[in-house]
Parts: sequence; C-alpha cells; structure tokens
Amino acid sequence: MLSKFQIFKIGFFDVAPHLLSVIPFGIIFGAIGIELGFDPIMTYATSLIIFGGASQIVFLQLLSGGASSLIAITSVGVINSRHLLYGAVLSEYLNKLSSIKKLFISYFIVDQGFAVSNVYFKKNKEQNFNYYHLLGSGITLWFCWQISTILGIYLGSIVPEALGLKFAIPLTFIAIIINELRKSDHLLVMFVSGLTATFFYNAPFKSYILISPLIGLFAAYLILKFKK
Repeated sequence: MLSKFQIFKIGFFDVAPHLLSVIPFGIIFGAIGIELGFDPIMTYATSLIIFGGASQIVFLQLLSGGASSLIAITSVGVINSRHLLYGAVLSEYLNKLSSIKKLFISYFIVDQGFAVSNVYFKKNKEQNFNYYHLLGSGITLWFCWQISTILGIYLGSIVPEALGLKFAIPLTFIAIIINELRKSDHLLVMFVSGLTATFFYNAPFKSYILISPLIGLFAAYLILKFKK
C-alpha cells in the first residue's frame, strides 16, 4: 500500500502536464481583469473565492458590461453546475470521509484535477487514502492558478490597451469547445444557443447569458430523445 504522501505526489505528477495550459490561462485572466477596469484586489479575490477560470471571466465580464450582481452570481452557479456531476462521480470514492473533509476537498476540485484523479481512482479502487491524489492534483492547480493570476494582474497594469487582451476571452472558450465541433449534435446545440443569445441579447439585466444555455439544454434533451 502506498503512503498518503506518495499518493499526493502521484496526483501532482499526473496533473503537471495540464499546467502548460492552466498557467497561461491564469495570466490572461489576471491581465483581463485589470483591462476590464477592476482593481487588483477584486480581480485576485475571484481566484481565491471562485477558483474557476471560465466562471471568473464570465463574472467580471458581466459586471463590467452592466449586469446586476444577481445575474453575475447566478451565471457563475450555472457554469459551475457541472461540479454537481463531479461530486456524484467522486462520491463513490469519498463516502467514508467526514463532511468537513469532503467540503475541504471539494474546494480544490476543478476540471483537470477531476479528470486525472477519476482515472486514478478507477485503476486503484483497493488502495487506501486515494483522496490524497485528489488533493495532490487540486492543490497543485490551486497554487499555480493563484500565482499566475497575480502575475497576470501585474502584467495587465503595464501591457498597452491597444493589444486588446479582451479578445482573449472568446478565444479561450473557442479552445475549450473546439473538440466538440466534430459532432453534429453538439454543433446543433451550439447553433441554437448562439442564435437565442443573439435574439435575447437586449433582455433586461443581461439575462441572455442564462436564457440561451437553458434553451440549448432543452435542444440537447430533444436531440437525445429523438436519437433514442
């Protein structure tokens, strides 16, 4: 049986390749926060509290665009709702832990950490202290994200506005969904979501950010039902 530290170290090494994308993303986020007009403390606080790149960008972008705090917070909740699925998958491996430990670990769960730890859990079901792998991957990502955000905040204060860092926002999300462009049903859902976002763009409180994904989810439900 491996020790807690050995499993933690495996989590660190398993998630290390993902830092090649996480660190530049954090730098871009910090710089964008400054360019959108937020002070360094506000920008960094989102990394400390929300700890989710896509959610943080949407949160600051909505606030800078005039959306209400309610819409911004609700949007973050919608984007992060995928963590409910992560929790459901991981519950099988964490069910013996206390609620306090589960809450502590949940703070460090992000996309990349979940992906590598879930693979490790499946291969090592009989191993004790497997949750230290989740801590190893999650804490590694957390530290790198905090440092890269601070670096981005510093760069954002000296990078000329003419470079247009705001354009990095759509590029970041395009990079996230690019693999899904090969699937026709996914393309259809994206088209529906984009069309409804354009149609409801002038809805009060920038609520199109909530309306369009809900309609997109309904479209996905209809497609799945039709395929069955």
